[in-house]
Amino acid sequence: MNAKELKELSVDELRAREQELRQELFNLRFQHATRQLENTARLRQVRREIARVLTVAGELERKG
Repeated sequence: MNAKELKELSVDELRAREQELRQELFNLRFQHATRQLENTARLRQVRREIARVLTVAGELERKG
């Protein structure tokens, strides 16, 4: 999901998306630690997605 799509969501929807991504990141880290993760690049993608969500949510909160 890119920043343009995220800007169309409400702050509550962004917070829900953040929680989903954090859960996915936890699961990916667990799989990585147990050597079950095949696509290690997904860790980086999820971290960047979380940062993107937080950035857009912060922008929306500052707007009002």
